[in-house]
Amino acid sequence: MTVSAALCDPGTWEDACKHLAKRDRVMCKLIPTLDARRLQSRGDAFTTLARSIVGQQISLKAAQAVWDRFVAAMPGASTPLQPEDLLRLPMADLRLAGLSARKAEYLNDLARHFAAGSVREHEWTQMPDEAIIKQLVEIRGVGRWTAEMFLIFHLMRADVLPLDDAGLIKGISVNYFSGEPVSRAEVREVGDAWAPYRTVATWFIWRSLDPLPVDY
Repeated sequence: MTVSAALCDPGTWEDACKHLAKRDRVMCKLIPTLDARRLQSRGDAFTTLARSIVGQQISLKAAQAVWDRFVAAMPGASTPLQPEDLLRLPMADLRLAGLSARKAEYLNDLARHFAAGSVREHEWTQMPDEAIIKQLVEIRGVGRWTAEMFLIFHLMRADVLPLDDAGLIKGISVNYFSGEPVSRAEVREVGDAWAPYRTVATWFIWRSLDPLPVDY
């Protein structure tokens, strides 16, 4: 398996936009209206995964509100957030921030993995997407969707298609099927035409629903 391209280089992003605009009629319309902002990485693996867990199955607005309360519960915490900061926070304080008991447990397990050094960050740049997903889903609360968000927002891999993402499914429905329900197979078929830049196309689909850039 080969390692897919990363979007850290501005030239790669420009190449992706040109490719998508030529290959796809919807992208040809969306990109010129939404290209002022682009995907950016926070540069911190732990924060990205923690934010992805917080954001599971809730809206972006709700996820940001919970995250802000969560960070506020840790005055004096390091920037970026460190696993040890989270592990010092009582479970009750996590719940008061608006996290479910399950998400609080997931965040603690994530912090323990990072604190113990069992997350092998130094290997990621040389690993293909599926191998990274396989490693990350061993952490409680990190399913395939969360791992795919990590590939997109931290590693900035260029060709990720998160088939279970509600925003992607809704965006494809609105932009390609006049709002009609779409199947997983239909989402995959639309996405296949975006390769090898499915991450970039997903970004524009998200922003077609909400111009505020998605951020983990």
